[in-house]
Amino acid sequence: MAKPRSKQDVYTLLVEVGRRSGDGLPDGATGAALMCYASGVDEAEAVRETVAILKQAEMAPLDVTGYGTRAEREAQGHEIDAEEAALMDRALAENAVIVAQVTPFHD
Repeated sequence: MAKPRSKQDVYTLLVEVGRRSGDGLPDGATGAALMCYASGVDEAEAVRETVAILKQAEMAPLDVTGYGTRAEREAQGHEIDAEEAALMDRALAENAVIVAQVTPFHD
């Protein structure tokens, strides 16, 4: 018998990416920071899925920083506005990785 899958949660991840041909970043950018919301049974799965999706999108993930689940962030005093909450809900409902913000790096 298959083991029942644990409950999914949404994790907030900050992913630093380098340059790669076809990555869609602006000319002159040396990389970027991507704020992502990713679903997973744990943070490790959310990170793996996010890195895999970004590689499929021709991006070059270099580093991932996890900020935890919505409940963990709220317990730490983070304020989550309605737009951010909606993106988290969408990531959970669609079992997806949502890139909410891209901040290009320039020298």
